[in-house]
Amino acid sequence: MKIKILFFIGFVYQFSFGQVETIINENQAPTQKITYTQFDIVVPFKGNKNRGNYYSDGSQNNNWFVPDGLGAKFGYGIHYNKWIGVSANSGLDFYGSYKLVTAPVFTNFRISPRIDEETRITAQYSIGKSFAIGRGNLQGIYQKVSIGIETGEGICICIEGNFHGYFVENALDKVYSINIGLCLFNF
Repeated sequence: MKIKILFFIGFVYQFSFGQVETIINENQAPTQKITYTQFDIVVPFKGNKNRGNYYSDGSQNNNWFVPDGLGAKFGYGIHYNKWIGVSANSGLDFYGSYKLVTAPVFTNFRISPRIDEETRITAQYSIGKSFAIGRGNLQGIYQKVSIGIETGEGICICIEGNFHGYFVENALDKVYSINIGLCLFNF
């Protein structure tokens, strides 16, 4: 009987396995990804020309600025330690007061010095081309300047200024906007 029990235990252990953990190159640091993506969503504001006027219910319009549209942009680029980066971007901007939809294609330069353990100040400058949608062959220059506060998770609240310059009948037609927005960075 003892031989049968020992044979049964040996038979069961035959189907078990052992696992050995081996570490290869334990001194080598993990490689960092040098690419990043960026998504921006902004709301352009314009001065309220009706400030001080009264509504039909008797209340006064005290707003200095009013929303004037919506913008969304996406970019893909390379960076060095999240501190400096360059990306190729595109997107759509809608401006209600101009009745204009644009598709800017631009290069974005960013610098993000750290001001504390998890917080950065992010400054961006962009330059490229702007294409007006639904306006024939209307195209011009595009520039953007932005400054914001970025968290450790890659969320940035920013203020930006946009400029679209279109040449219409040998004259430069300028479209300016001041925007408040949210940028999402994925490093």
